[in-house]
Amino acid sequence: MNFEKKSTKTFSSSRRWVSSERVAVKVLEEMGYNVLDVRKKVIVNDTVVGEVDAIIDDGSGQLYAVEIKAGRIDVSGIRQAYVNSIILGIKPLVICKGFADDAAKELAEKLGVKVIQLSDVFLVESEELELIFREVIEDAIVDYFEIFYGIPHTISSDYLEILKALATSINIDEAAEKLKLDVHSFVKKVEEMRNNGILPKWAKRYTTLKRIAQLYIQRQNIAGILEDISKLYELLRSIIQQLNQLTQTLSNINKQVTKIQSSLQQAST
Repeated sequence: MNFEKKSTKTFSSSRRWVSSERVAVKVLEEMGYNVLDVRKKVIVNDTVVGEVDAIIDDGSGQLYAVEIKAGRIDVSGIRQAYVNSIILGIKPLVICKGFADDAAKELAEKLGVKVIQLSDVFLVESEELELIFREVIEDAIVDYFEIFYGIPHTISSDYLEILKALATSINIDEAAEKLKLDVHSFVKKVEEMRNNGILPKWAKRYTTLKRIAQLYIQRQNIAGILEDISKLYELLRSIIQQLNQLTQTLSNINKQVTKIQSSLQQAST
């Protein structure tokens, strides 16, 4: 992003890239893509040869390897995006602020690299930014409260296994591997859970899905603890009732013994 017109401070290249990454991810989500993984390593024969900024799904199961550029994309960037996608076996996609030149544009069209262009300048007043942040935070809190109270208390064992895999895995590949599924099949299962209301449709990123799964598992654990406490309480009530009955029985026996002893004493006299 370019804030030079609003401030004398400038972003470092790393901070500028992180900012662009966040904007790009948000744009992709707004366009209906699901962000499955970020900073995915590209590996050939157990050797890391590159990295893609994100792996996304278009909602129909088609996967894309995403290259995010803070500025304009050049020929080298197009080639990099294309080669990485070929190695990963999925389609290439670049999100940037435009083409550096006509050569980059021609090469992207020739290689079939999909390019999404962002506006070159993002400017916002500080008061507007504060309101945006406030609304985002409030919406996020509401969303997660709705998840905590809205997810069905009982779900199928298959869905529960998927939630457990999401909650305990660092990325989509690991989650799919735990269930012995390929990524495409796992994504279909996740989409099925969205359609059935188990997972919210707004949860696009893998990290968001993981947090939701962890929230559900924690709620299940809390519910289990509360159920155990309830059972323990009922058990203690039952024990107390039995002890009261036993005390009453012993009291009655004691009274009978006293009567017998009294009768024996009277008989002996």
